[in-house]
Amino acid sequence: MQGLYFEEFSIGQKYISAAHRVTEDDILSFAELTGDHNRIHTDEEFAKGTPYGQRIAHGLLGLSTAIGLLMQTGMLEGSVIAFREIIEWKFIKPVFIGDSIHADVEVIHLKAMPRVDGGLVTIAMDVKNQREETPMRGTLSVLVASKHG
Repeated sequence: MQGLYFEEFSIGQKYISAAHRVTEDDILSFAELTGDHNRIHTDEEFAKGTPYGQRIAHGLLGLSTAIGLLMQTGMLEGSVIAFREIIEWKFIKPVFIGDSIHADVEVIHLKAMPRVDGGLVTIAMDVKNQREETPMRGTLSVLVASKHG
């Protein structure tokens, strides 16, 4: 699927991504990749003694997964120039091993940027788990190519 060009976006467009089940391997791989081996993520016995009672996913693992889910919608396939900015992001609830998360996405602002042959697309993301709870949400922007660029 070819992604949308800047001119094809409109404020209020909504997308719901596929879901991703967060696994122990995801968490351990993220810990290796980033060097963040905090025991609340990697040590089952330690995590039992925390307020959560179990290991939790890294917040940035959840954010990174949400970005991947956004890309999997296809809306930016082949048309995104760059990830520009995380405008705001809030971590509200933990993501646990076995949780299945997806992203509810809405285009909330558009700004033409002729100097980059495209424009800025601002996106609100509400990341939900299988219980329809929101462990995280935020706003980000991407540069998207113009159809005529």
